[in-house]
Amino acid sequence: MKTALITGITGQDGSYLAEFLLDKGYKVYGLRRRTATENDSNIKHIKHEIEFISGDLSDLSSLIEAVKIAQPDEVYNLAAQSFVADSWMQPIFTGQVTALGVTNMLEAVRQVKLDSRFYQASSSEMFGKVVETPQNETTPFYPRSPYGVAKVYGHWITVNYRESFDMYACSGILFNHESPRRGFEFVTRKITDGVAKIKLGLQNELRLGNLEAKRDWGFAGDYVKAMWLMLQQEVPDDYVIATGETHTVKDFIEIAFQYVGLDWRNHVVQDPKFIRPAEVDLLLGDSSKAKDKLGWQPTVSFEQLVQMMVEHDLQRLGNGL
Repeated sequence: MKTALITGITGQDGSYLAEFLLDKGYKVYGLRRRTATENDSNIKHIKHEIEFISGDLSDLSSLIEAVKIAQPDEVYNLAAQSFVADSWMQPIFTGQVTALGVTNMLEAVRQVKLDSRFYQASSSEMFGKVVETPQNETTPFYPRSPYGVAKVYGHWITVNYRESFDMYACSGILFNHESPRRGFEFVTRKITDGVAKIKLGLQNELRLGNLEAKRDWGFAGDYVKAMWLMLQQEVPDDYVIATGETHTVKDFIEIAFQYVGLDWRNHVVQDPKFIRPAEVDLLLGDSSKAKDKLGWQPTVSFEQLVQMMVEHDLQRLGNGL
């Protein structure tokens, strides 16, 4: 039986990855911070199958102890301050967790179990003000937020530990991936939750920022398989994971409102307070390398993804949850 340690296990990606690994017969350990209230909604259905360890990416000693306890064959570092908008409000905290936290996790693995295979969750936000389209593994980074800057650090420190200490360490440069488990602060979930509330008569308008921003959106359940595939290869490497399609926020809105039979123009209001200080206008990934070397490809279309999320929120709100 293989053993995996997942940081950020209660988040969207962590929950789908835990499901995936449990189905493959792994023993799964989850690192989570001790907080006054626990948010286990994404993993409540599998919570009894997971061993939890208290720890924090900003505390190296807790990470060393976690690796000692889990003795993992594979480490998936998914935890981060991951909300781009908040990274301008909390730039130092974002750097401490999303950037230096990666170093702490790598150092814990290096000190305790060097033969563990390590996955770092890199991000398409590293490309930021893109210098070429589509973006692949060799596209230069130009981050446009403290979050993006922190992710660039995390990406390169992973490469550095791989080359300096001969660690099996990979980075997955994942483009936007969504699901019904996405946090409500993210624009996609804000849209689908808002559409469901409007359809059910719980509110009448949806206030959003830039509707013209373009993103390459896929389904999180597809993307966690790519993480696992990266750690099954003979040689560690970095991979872009994306659908190869780009859509505007407006496209997302139109499909969501069409699904419930409403005209989005009657309900969506653009609010300047939701405009980023520095916008990322276009992200479009080229995942040819992942398709060729990993045999990975997405299975859920953009339209299916949007409809899946709207349907989930309709059922959640309709049942009074």
